[in-house]
Amino acid sequence: MPEGPELHLASRFVNQACRGLVFGGCVEKSPISRNPEVPFESSAYRISASARGKELRLTLRPLPGAQPPREPLALVFRFGMSGSFQLAPSDALPAHAHLRFYTAPPGPRLALCFVDIRRFGHWDLGGEWQPGRGPCVLLEYEQFRENVLRNLADKAFDRPICEALLDQRFFNGIGNYLRAEILYRLAGWPGHEGGWGAPHSPLLSMSPFTPCRLRIPPFEKARTVLEALQQHRLSPELTLSQKIRAKLQNPDLLELCHSVPKEVVQLGGKGYGQESGEEDFTAFRAWLQCYGMAGMRSLRDRHGRTIWFQGDPGPLAPKGGKSHKKKPKGAPRDPEDRMEDPLPPSKPPSRTQRARRGLPEQTTAQPPEGTSLQQDPEVRPVSEKRKMKGRRATSGCRRPPKIKADTPSLEPEGTSAS
Repeated sequence: MPEGPELHLASRFVNQACRGLVFGGCVEKSPISRNPEVPFESSAYRISASARGKELRLTLRPLPGAQPPREPLALVFRFGMSGSFQLAPSDALPAHAHLRFYTAPPGPRLALCFVDIRRFGHWDLGGEWQPGRGPCVLLEYEQFRENVLRNLADKAFDRPICEALLDQRFFNGIGNYLRAEILYRLAGWPGHEGGWGAPHSPLLSMSPFTPCRLRIPPFEKARTVLEALQQHRLSPELTLSQKIRAKLQNPDLLELCHSVPKEVVQLGGKGYGQESGEEDFTAFRAWLQCYGMAGMRSLRDRHGRTIWFQGDPGPLAPKGGKSHKKKPKGAPRDPEDRMEDPLPPSKPPSRTQRARRGLPEQTTAQPPEGTSLQQDPEVRPVSEKRKMKGRRATSGCRRPPKIKADTPSLEPEGTSAS
């Protein structure tokens, strides 16, 4: 899933690819997309992009003298599970190109396309960032840090730190792979000595001048982890260069929320994603230290998202949750191990194959409107999946099992045998 670094890399791609290009005509939307039409037409305009957290703003700016005269238009994109931008010849558009901006003549006609295989991406007209999202962890670090530490009384911080890191009101840009890498870099390095903390913190027990080993489980209470940072002070006796070196060598959790995404941006390419070029994805895989890596453990949080970690899961780990450890490549694995591995999206049957099998036409689900920012907003919660499963079970599509008249049911109505 695209996270903050992928949105920033996408904005960089758009600015580089569209530099020197002049676009013209109408903006074209695919008929199957449920996103709004883009009522924009100009004989000559340019396109630029900027990103903030998990959102990207595209600005269409008419050139002087362009017809008809009109004001610039801005759109804000959220990429969902698979969104990206591609520049392609107009006669060879990529599949799933749901919004297209065409270049003006002369020259070969190109199209800047918003491509979204799974159709969970969304765009809004007007150019306003989504209300309620916090400062960007990449571009607004000081505001981001202040926003978190000022709001530690919020009930979001009653939850495990791994779940709080997905709350876009406070950690705008952090997603599933980033939270695993951030917590691992803070707690998972053998021999790693962490930053300067409060002497009375249960997690950071040390003097103001003594480095300590940090061990923060993913299911430790978020407020317990972050309250120590409110007293985070370096000794005034240190010189400026010593303070800078201390921060670089011993970053705290919030500093890692800034520096770890920045590392992904510095890799270049497109970051995380199966649709990325082989070279891009190879560099990203080499950068990963925890997410989906052999030897790491995994658990599902209360939203159904898999968190990868090393060591003890922590006191707020799900009751009855079974931790799985990913085995090295080539080692024999049981079915439960395979279920925990990140899998590429399965390819649905083609229209011809469905017709031959007598299957109904397949439609792609759209994300619900007004999704809460308190979890990673592009992922459907587990409870909603169960509701949909329940709807299918009661819709008449499946015939209920026959029960003999003299055999009473062993389960209350509406319960599952699984």
